[in-house]
Amino acid sequence: MPTPLPTAETVNLQPPDAAEAQRTAVGVASAVAPAGGLTDLQRVLIEALFPAMTTHAVDVDGYEPVTADAFAASMATRDEPFRTRGVQIMLLCALILRPLPEDVVDRIERFAHELSVDDSMIEVARRFAEGSFGLAAVDFERNGYTSTWRADDAAALHTSQSLSAAWDQAVDDPGLAARWDALGDLPDGTLGKGVWQLYRARGFEFPGRSGSAPPLLAQHDWVHVLADYGTTVENELEVFALIARANDDMRGFSLLAMVVSLFETGYLETGAGLFESDAGHLSAGDTMAVRISDAMRRGALVHDVVTGSWSIDFLLGVDWFALAPLALDEVRTRFSLPPKAEAAVAAGSVGPWEAGGISAYQWGAGRDAAARDGRSYDAFGATVANAAVEDSSA
Repeated sequence: MPTPLPTAETVNLQPPDAAEAQRTAVGVASAVAPAGGLTDLQRVLIEALFPAMTTHAVDVDGYEPVTADAFAASMATRDEPFRTRGVQIMLLCALILRPLPEDVVDRIERFAHELSVDDSMIEVARRFAEGSFGLAAVDFERNGYTSTWRADDAAALHTSQSLSAAWDQAVDDPGLAARWDALGDLPDGTLGKGVWQLYRARGFEFPGRSGSAPPLLAQHDWVHVLADYGTTVENELEVFALIARANDDMRGFSLLAMVVSLFETGYLETGAGLFESDAGHLSAGDTMAVRISDAMRRGALVHDVVTGSWSIDFLLGVDWFALAPLALDEVRTRFSLPPKAEAAVAAGSVGPWEAGGISAYQWGAGRDAAARDGRSYDAFGATVANAAVEDSSA
């Protein structure tokens, strides 16, 4: 029988202590372990996530599994958002499995039921386990972040026409392209100038022009600059981890599930109207688990000091052009964005203007665009990791 949600009088809204963090980690491990036990990546991810999100170290090496009903009973005083976040951690640790065993999905569904939680991403996981990848892609759109999209939502993106679907491109919108291009007129050190430089260095087309990213997807580029993340595939995982956790609408988790399914398991062939599958980036060593966990920590801590909101939708809830003229540090203060943890930096998390903050393809595209325009190429300090490239001022 499901454990009911607590009342206003019995709910526990305090951060978990060390004992509860360990208990919750064991519950997650119990839900997501395949028949042979936790994979190395699952263990590393769990043991990175919990210290980042709770400040308490956990150990799931040789843990004693718990049942769904026992785990739910231990969460009796926790509210629905807390329990849902726990289920989403289970889903994250399941979505890195390929193949994804159906019994793992069954177990997560059982844990969610006992917790009185209903998360639509469980159905996506089930599609993956069944090998129904096309249907899973449909379920992302039907049940995830973009499920409530309306054509007039495009007004938040400053497009001149409505978009029938969330990830539609706008390739013939001169006014929108001009708005993005005008960011280059802003002073150095402003958020907007940083975004303009990000595009310029990588040869990205501004939204509104042929070859550009969908306007909704382009919103996340502001977060690359705001949160100091480069533009490699690994950085995309970090950016979407932060975006997903910053939004208290639980459907935001689908954005992280999407990029994991694109860039780790390859369950999705395409996503967000532009991204293409490129698997194996989370499992390439232990460092990415640390980096994603820290990005989620940062997302959990953001707070808009102007509106007072602790939930921030960085894709549709922020008018970036209104913030573009502000100094980058001023915008970071506005959103109470904490810096990266030292462990994440040590694990290789870099910003847009650092070595490794740009991919070889992007660097080449930036040079090609500069040549077509008849101008000198400037990467604004960014270089490709472990590769000899010419000086950015060349």
